[in-house]
Amino acid sequence: MPKSAYNVPADDAAPSLKSTSPAVVRAVHVMDAVAAAPEPLTLADLTRLTGAPKSSLHGMCDTLVQLQLLKRLPNGAMAVGPHVMAWANAFLSQTQMTSEFRALWEQTDAFHDATVTLSMLDGAEVVYLACQNGDRPLGVTFRIGMRLPAPYTATGKAMLSTLLPAEVRDLFAPGMPPPLTRASVADVDDLQAELAQVREVGYSTDNGQMRDGMTCFGAPVFDAAAPCAAGAIAVSYLTNEIDAATGERIGQQVRALADQLSARLGARR
Repeated sequence: MPKSAYNVPADDAAPSLKSTSPAVVRAVHVMDAVAAAPEPLTLADLTRLTGAPKSSLHGMCDTLVQLQLLKRLPNGAMAVGPHVMAWANAFLSQTQMTSEFRALWEQTDAFHDATVTLSMLDGAEVVYLACQNGDRPLGVTFRIGMRLPAPYTATGKAMLSTLLPAEVRDLFAPGMPPPLTRASVADVDDLQAELAQVREVGYSTDNGQMRDGMTCFGAPVFDAAAPCAAGAIAVSYLTNEIDAATGERIGQQVRALADQLSARLGARR
């Protein structure tokens, strides 16, 4: 499970995040644990993952269930509750990049037969903000809110390429994420070589690093606020559909689409 940005100690001492409301921090930590788990968590699971006392977790989870932030299944396990979607929808509606992507998608004929995604970088992961899933059986369905390790995805590589090499090295100083396939880039040095290639050609390639048999092409999206990417667009195909010439053509088309979105966001580059 990825470490939460809101880690707190097991006892009632001050949390590592400076806050006057440690209970709120601990509640977010619980929500992070439930959201990151591949299946619902029992109270014992939450105790083990968060390090918080079972007695305090029991009352906290009861409150989170009442607020519909968690839901309790018949076997007592906890899953994310429906109220979270209200926050997710509000975030998406207030994210200009997402709305501009949707507007651009309505106006373009590019990639309407393929799966196209819009992501943002969150630490060492990408978070998917918008997805247009195509008809090809890729073996994976992208969903809004889905998180994947940035080094193994086309959008992640595209955004990482806009950071300084030293920033990339610091980001993965604790180690690379567990590989998703046998093709996943093995270490930071190999990742840096890939990112240098992205900077040279203007688009990234995920050659089966996220999913066997799938090839994705990505390009960073910029806004007026910062020199590093605000997000990235990627398009996904079955690997057996892609040869060198086709890959280069698609890469340039993704780059052009990302440039159009960047212009809508006020970027000069």
